[in-house]
Amino acid sequence: MSTDATPHTPADRPQEHAALMRAVEEDFPRILEQLTELVAIPSIAWESHDLSQVSRSAEAVAELARQAGLEQVEILTAARPDGSQGMPAVVASRPAAPGYPTVMLYAHHDVQPVSDPQQWNTEPFVATPVGDRLYGRGAADDKAGVMVHLASVRHLIDTLGDDLRLGITLFIEGEEEAGSPSFENFLAQYRDKLAAQTIVVADSANWRAGVPALTSSLRGVVSGTVTVRTMDHALHSGMFGGPLLDATTVMVRLLATLHDADGAVAVEGLVRAPEPELDYDEADFRADAGVAEEAALAGRGSLTSRLWAQPALSVIGMDVTPVEHSSNTMVETCRARVSLRLAPGQDPAEAHRLLERHLREHAPAGVQVTYDAGEAGSPFEADTSSASAQAVLAAMGEAWGVQPVLTGMGGSIPFVASLTETFPQAAILITGIEDPDTRAHSANESLYVPDFRRAIEAQALFLARMNENGSGSEAAGE
Repeated sequence: MSTDATPHTPADRPQEHAALMRAVEEDFPRILEQLTELVAIPSIAWESHDLSQVSRSAEAVAELARQAGLEQVEILTAARPDGSQGMPAVVASRPAAPGYPTVMLYAHHDVQPVSDPQQWNTEPFVATPVGDRLYGRGAADDKAGVMVHLASVRHLIDTLGDDLRLGITLFIEGEEEAGSPSFENFLAQYRDKLAAQTIVVADSANWRAGVPALTSSLRGVVSGTVTVRTMDHALHSGMFGGPLLDATTVMVRLLATLHDADGAVAVEGLVRAPEPELDYDEADFRADAGVAEEAALAGRGSLTSRLWAQPALSVIGMDVTPVEHSSNTMVETCRARVSLRLAPGQDPAEAHRLLERHLREHAPAGVQVTYDAGEAGSPFEADTSSASAQAVLAAMGEAWGVQPVLTGMGGSIPFVASLTETFPQAAILITGIEDPDTRAHSANESLYVPDFRRAIEAQALFLARMNENGSGSEAAGE
């Protein structure tokens, strides 16, 4: 460990980088043990579960942050919009030397519910190695992301010592899987503690096992509830059926207008982003999605365009009479919930307006249609030419030994828009440790262990590169 306060010269960097990678490799069994201990905590931030486990998880993360060498470690909460208290987050920091930038490292320690335990091949909260994968709820999403931050910081501090001038802030949220209800209030309340020139969000995925990726775009999302009313009251289907259609049938027909004959979204006016350079092999897509070879795929354009650059609409809920309670009755009302993914460049408020207009214009005459707008998350596009982005891409290539790729993501991370609004000058880098076989949010979630180690090495190398850039660089915010 170096003890002088003079930053290393470029000639020293290969030695430092090799030392960092060697330290991670030697410590990797302990890192896996710590991840295993975190997975054992069922930190589900939903009111229907034991919320004390989220606090237990936060305490465990805070202790690991202290062990990593971060000087100021706090467990903090903020109020939700309804006035209730949000789940505990861990904020830990090491201040930057004068003129040096600060990097904020984000992940979340809460996890999705298990759903049906019978669908799991292993115990959900027992991290279980099978071949090169580690199974368990949160093993990938996102307790592996937490450990990437903690392990990389620990080895960076141990290896560089007083040569580390870079500021580091750790922000591990406790309710991301519950929709981050207190996130905006948290940012407002603790803005000064979280301020940084670069923000790394470790909650995304690599292109595939063995190929790292920087997520350069995210689709946004809006959702809304549609209600149709066809008549004043329910009617006997035998006496009135024929001239009249029940509300459920009308709803199904109305929802069908949201896609064209090819299965592409038919709502006029929605943004479609440029075609991505990277494409997704159709055979790989079908294998990853579990879709039969003979099944038709919806939409037009490349698969990556359909996944990352075009809107996508799903009916995610519908209120209908259960089969066991059904009778020969024509119902007068029906309600459905739709979720619309937005291409980069799309304004969510405008998407709500266009969706509502489409539903009203395509409803049969005399049918009452109401649309209640729900969530609205903005899309995201990264500046991949920034010094921070170039540094993380170089670090990935060094750790993996292969060229990283730029990928979009069809899913949305709505809080990224909140980070962008709160820290408009910050470079936001979205990384992750998932891959197409991870099955995050599903049964049998797993982590590809070789990429987990490489992700830790890559982030340690990235932070070292940011430290080497020093004051006066783009990364310092000038």
